[in-house]
Amino acid sequence: MTPGIALHGARLAARDAAGLTRIRRTLASAQGARVVADDRECVAFASNDYLGLAADARVIAALCDGARAYGAGAGASHVVCGHQSPHAALEARLAAFVQPSPGARCLTMSSGYLANLAILTTLADRETEVHADRLNHACLNDGALLSRARLLRYPHADVDALRARLAASRAKTRLIVTDAVFSMDGDIAPLAALLELAETHDAWLVVDDAHGFGVLGDGRGSLADAGIASERIVYMGTLGKAAGVAGAFVCAHPVVIDAILQTARPYIYTTAAPAALAVALTASVDIIEHDAARRARLFARIAQFRDAAPGLAWPTLPSRTAIQPIVVGESAAAMQLSQRLWNAGILVPAIRPPTVPRHTARLRVSLSAAHTEDDVARLFAALRG
Repeated sequence: MTPGIALHGARLAARDAAGLTRIRRTLASAQGARVVADDRECVAFASNDYLGLAADARVIAALCDGARAYGAGAGASHVVCGHQSPHAALEARLAAFVQPSPGARCLTMSSGYLANLAILTTLADRETEVHADRLNHACLNDGALLSRARLLRYPHADVDALRARLAASRAKTRLIVTDAVFSMDGDIAPLAALLELAETHDAWLVVDDAHGFGVLGDGRGSLADAGIASERIVYMGTLGKAAGVAGAFVCAHPVVIDAILQTARPYIYTTAAPAALAVALTASVDIIEHDAARRARLFARIAQFRDAAPGLAWPTLPSRTAIQPIVVGESAAAMQLSQRLWNAGILVPAIRPPTVPRHTARLRVSLSAAHTEDDVARLFAALRG
């Protein structure tokens, strides 16, 4: 055994002893409220498929049509020859739908992680301060570090603390960077107050709406939910969660979009996603815009969860979104509870440090429009059992 293998073996053993080993289950079914995972049929409260679109017949048909018309792969990056007409149509559709500012344009990318790296490395440099919420997704922090900016993390959703830091800032460029819906807590950033600070202190406001797009603001996302729009906003939405397919998009002032297209390495040096996905996503956005009943079903399940939660042995966090965390505390206890649910035919993974702070390991219950009232009742019966 080489010293390197021994070193990493010891590190893995230490993670396992601390209850931090990640479990990768294999699904033999489509995403949905019910899945076959590791050869077991179960009710799943683990997916970000909030509207149940991942297995929607219309989206699947569009994907098949797109593959027949445009092939299985794009073949090159967007700036070489991989940008096909379905990509352009989807970008125009998303820009018109989200509209973070008048005349905004859009770029689609292969993942939200790449999109955030592209945004941060375009807007920030060594003379920039990035003011980031402490509970932001890892890719926002990674993007700031890759840009070589000074990364300053303010206490979660603490507008007053951020205001004081911005007032003291002497940086040439300032960015306020935040998740819109926080992926492990389910709460929503104070976006209107953050925009006010951005305007006062001449800063960009970068919003990662991975978990709000398709769900909040009549599907248009967290900006519409907050009633805000501005040329200062650079908006990122993902397309593999509520939209049910894959990829992400950035929507912003045309100058920002052109700057990303011309200079962002995560965009320039990545093969474009297959055009078939763009065809499927255009169908998905049409459903998001016009099928309000899906969101109504989702919010009914959220209300059902919130009504039943006070009877649990563990605290839940205040959330009006599809993300409903049950805070267990220590990693071992969270793993035991997750295993108890698994034994009852219910899939809810345990989320542990470093994804969440120490001593706040939790079950992250993810609700979907595809869940029924009986599904949620079964979850609570198992939790109380």
